[in-house]
Amino acid sequence: MKLHELQPAPGSRKARKRVGRGTASGHGKTSGRGQKGQKARSGGGVRPGFEGGQNPLIRRVPKRGFNNPLRKEYAIVKVEQLNRFAQGTVVTPELLKESGVIKQIKDGVKILGNGELTVPLTVKVHKFTRSAVEKIEAAGGKTEVI
Repeated sequence: MKLHELQPAPGSRKARKRVGRGTASGHGKTSGRGQKGQKARSGGGVRPGFEGGQNPLIRRVPKRGFNNPLRKEYAIVKVEQLNRFAQGTVVTPELLKESGVIKQIKDGVKILGNGELTVPLTVKVHKFTRSAVEKIEAAGGKTEVI
């Protein structure tokens, strides 16, 4: 096969429908919209979710739950994940993000007490669980709330 022989796969390239270009085109006059009615008009049609006047599903189904606009979402890190850092490292949210422990800092970082810590570290994040503080200090490290 040579460069000049290259062709797209059959059926993968389709010409767009050019409407309103005269009767001979097959898409002239009403341009494929049929005769009169709401959908034939410019800007016509119904909004998403409209069910022809019947009470729509969104209104038939009861409301449930509550979304707190003031809710804070923390990026969660387990104590055992901190074992990857060298002894004496100052662990900050930025360092956790750089090293790939967390993807986003979100509204802050919270350290949970899951697992065991074997390396003494200084951990500076937004929140700790009580068990996490105990484990970090038991390993000879320090905790600091930002």
